[in-house]
Amino acid sequence: QVQLVESGGGSVQAGGSLRLSCAASGLTYSRYCMGWFRQAPGKEREGVAVIRTPDSITYYGDSVKGRFTISRANAKNTLHLLMNSLTPEDTAMYYCAAGPYCNSNYWTARAFGHWGQGTQVTVSS
Repeated sequence: QVQLVESGGGSVQAGGSLRLSCAASGLTYSRYCMGWFRQAPGKEREGVAVIRTPDSITYYGDSVKGRFTISRANAKNTLHLLMNSLTPEDTAMYYCAAGPYCNSNYWTARAFGHWGQGTQVTVSS
């Protein structure tokens, strides 16, 4: 029922920026979490950034804090991830996800039951 569709991925040079978007539909909960995860070949899926509704509390992975910004547009239930100062280590498939609950100690992939199909981000040196 819940559908998440990512867009905005692509190739960029190191130091550049990209803005990812996630269009969500079917989210009828009054409280929920939406976020971004990424997975590079041979690595586990890691949390990038999460935002809670309705309190707008955000969580960021240590590797992206200060460089990435997650935001939510109420209209169209759209999630954004602004990625600045990109490095080749940011190269991964980026996934939009949604779940019913998260907190500072629980925003791993297990907290999110709904997933988009991903959008590829490639950063060249």
